[in-house]
Amino acid sequence: MTQLDALKRHSLIVADTGDLEAIRRYQPHDATTNPSLILKAFGLDSQQHLIDATLSKLKNEFSDPQTRIEKAVDRLSVTIGTEIASMIPGRVSTEVPARLSFDTEASIHKAHDLIEDYDRHGVGRERVLIKLASTWEGIRAAERLERDGIQCNLTLLFSDAQAQACFDAGVFLVSPFVGRVTDWYKQHTGETYTPETDPGVRFVRGVCARVEKGGYETVVMGASFRNTGQVLALAGCNRLTISPALLEELAADDGAVAPQIHGRDSGRQRPAPMTESDFRWGHNEDPMATDKLAEGIRRFAADQDELEHLIAERLAG
Repeated sequence: MTQLDALKRHSLIVADTGDLEAIRRYQPHDATTNPSLILKAFGLDSQQHLIDATLSKLKNEFSDPQTRIEKAVDRLSVTIGTEIASMIPGRVSTEVPARLSFDTEASIHKAHDLIEDYDRHGVGRERVLIKLASTWEGIRAAERLERDGIQCNLTLLFSDAQAQACFDAGVFLVSPFVGRVTDWYKQHTGETYTPETDPGVRFVRGVCARVEKGGYETVVMGASFRNTGQVLALAGCNRLTISPALLEELAADDGAVAPQIHGRDSGRQRPAPMTESDFRWGHNEDPMATDKLAEGIRRFAADQDELEHLIAERLAG
């Protein structure tokens, strides 16, 4: 049995890609996308027919060029997401633009637009997760969207304060990052880590333990892996979102996989809900988390800008 097949016995596998061929090959349960992955998909030969068909419908829809480009990004994300949804049994995550990370109302409006577009494509909201950055404003947007029946995936999660605020808000799923946490510690300490001492692995295990101790319903999905050792060290986490390169490594190696994270604690010891000041202070006290959240938002926004530039060129041509 391959390590990938063995891992599937303990965690739901999520493909961290917009590459339809990779999704077809590895048969994940869910799939996640973001501006960086849509940007990569824009350059794949296999996606060109979807891109051309989507953009051709927009050329005469909007008089304002910038509105046309922004709508093109949304439509392209939903078009690729719709194709992904037809290939998996579970959900596809689609991201609200990073530039809205500090605007609750705009994030909510964008989420409703995306859900309505999916509905026009025949994909119900029960098959979609709206991805939002785990800022205070993003968490508040998710809280309201969840009440509206739109479930959310809170991404760029690096601190215990972010995790607790998400649990308090009743969000469906959180994506604590592994690799980017470890990257920060390697850069600042110069140390190397085993899977057991890896700071990113230990952080995600802590998020899982917090869910168990509080009896929260939020799903934890480990994300941003750098190697298969990190992935296997989190076997038993509810979900693991894994890049095609690491899926390929796991599928190529045989071996048993033992769960490293086990069932829920029945203690149900929940802290009082976080206030905004609690959240901001708690997150601020973690220099790694403040650095990586800000960097992650900037990187996603830069990829969104590059994608919009490529779309503008394609529309002009």
